Amino acid sequence: MSPVSTPIRRHDREILALALPAFGSLVAEPLFLLGDSAIVGHLGTAQLAGVGIAAAALSALTGLFVFLAYATTGAVARRIGAGDRRAAVQQGLDGLWLALLLAVPVALASFLLAPATAAALGASPTAAPYAVDYLRISALGIPAMLLVLAATGVLRGLQDTRTPLLVAVGAFSANLALNAALVYGASLGVAGSAWGTVLAQTAMAAVYLLVVLRGARRHGARLRPHPAGIRACARVGGPLLVRTASLRAILLLATAVAAHLGDQQMAAHQIAMALWSFLAYALDAIAIAGQAIIARYLGGADVAGARAATRRMVQWGIGSGVLLGLLVVLARPLYLPLFTADPAVRAQLAQVVLLLALTEPVAGLVFVLDGVLMGAGDGPYLARAMLATLLVFAPVALAVPALGWGLPGLWGAINLFMLVRAGFLAARSRTGAWLVTGAVRA
Repeated sequence: MSPVSTPIRRHDREILALALPAFGSLVAEPLFLLGDSAIVGHLGTAQLAGVGIAAAALSALTGLFVFLAYATTGAVARRIGAGDRRAAVQQGLDGLWLALLLAVPVALASFLLAPATAAALGASPTAAPYAVDYLRISALGIPAMLLVLAATGVLRGLQDTRTPLLVAVGAFSANLALNAALVYGASLGVAGSAWGTVLAQTAMAAVYLLVVLRGARRHGARLRPHPAGIRACARVGGPLLVRTASLRAILLLATAVAAHLGDQQMAAHQIAMALWSFLAYALDAIAIAGQAIIARYLGGADVAGARAATRRMVQWGIGSGVLLGLLVVLARPLYLPLFTADPAVRAQLAQVVLLLALTEPVAGLVFVLDGVLMGAGDGPYLARAMLATLLVFAPVALAVPALGWGLPGLWGAINLFMLVRAGFLAARSRTGAWLVTGAVRA
């Protein structure tokens, strides 16, 4: 075996060991809402519409607070790289306290604003009561949901993606059983579906807390709140919140433009976005591995190792993107009929998926470098880059209806968004300004 192939094989093993379980847990999480929809769908159209609206709001909330996982992963992994496991676990506990502090006002606001949220998302008079009921009951599970995000970040930072996979699969199975029992067995309808999910989320959070607290006792970490540590977590998470909010704004703007193009275009866009999101899980798994690996290398002051791991993950990302893009193109006859029987929607979708396939290699680069820079704690740059990307994307997307470019024009704008984002991330990675070493990024 050549001396060059040895570190490459080591990086490959490391990436696979973290990315494969991460992919499983990423796919398991959205299955909560899919399971709810499948069970509630047999109650009636209004009930399903109400749960669909509530699911959209809850997904947006989860996406907004995913910074709790991202920020905690890098901060914990840096301390692992520096050889201080006690400080790593302590940092994780500070992240959990931050999640709990945020959860109370967020849960209260979600409960009180449930009717306004349903109305803002266009709930019909028949669907609105179900959406409000689901949102208000789900608000009780928000503390558990945010704790799960933070605890997932802790374990990823500790280089453990297997436990989140096992917990996610177990919670999804429990969610299905509870939903079936409460919706039909107890005849609670939509409320039973919401309660089943809240109970499953709470059990999920309890398991995570048990794992983290056991590690805290083993390594002598303090369980009580540490104000300085909580503030440090908030400082790291703030820029990532801006970055995520900007990304959400881009995706919402794309949906709003598609809605203005017509029902057929909106239907095709929704299917394409669902496909795009699913493919993103595979690429995001490599990004999650990148967060944990790069932070550990930088925490151990191993700049050469961080650069080598980054190069290998970029190769993995682009290669995976190429394969996914080819799969999207070649498998069209198999999956397009599954989504719709409307010939007009299929015709729109057939054009769009080709544009989607073209951007997958770029998406592979984007996801990997995004994860690398998150792991390096380069949140302020990521926030500025995403805001700048939003400013580029917005006028192009808004011009699509006026210029008559249709849905292919909108997806061309989405491809532009990915190219601009890739340019910002690639430029940053070449500078080396993100290669800040030490247990704590100054």
